[in-house]
Amino acid sequence: MPDLEFVRREIEYMRVQVGRQRNDILKLQRAGICTASAEILLQRMLAKIEGLCAERDRLKNELPGPTAGKVLGGRKW
Repeated sequence: MPDLEFVRREIEYMRVQVGRQRNDILKLQRAGICTASAEILLQRMLAKIEGLCAERDRLKNELPGPTAGKVLGGRKW
């Protein structure tokens, strides 16, 4: 199971890749080349980022809060 930091790094990496893919699509469009397959790939990349963001949020919610297990100023009963 991936940890929270791994998922965050993967999201950051994928966002960089999406930016590069968008630039490539723009270059192809300027050259008059069909970009249908590149746009489909971009959509798959964006869907993967959405899934990773959902996984990140789930992992964040599973983490204990800063006061988990503490009662009345830190005393454990």
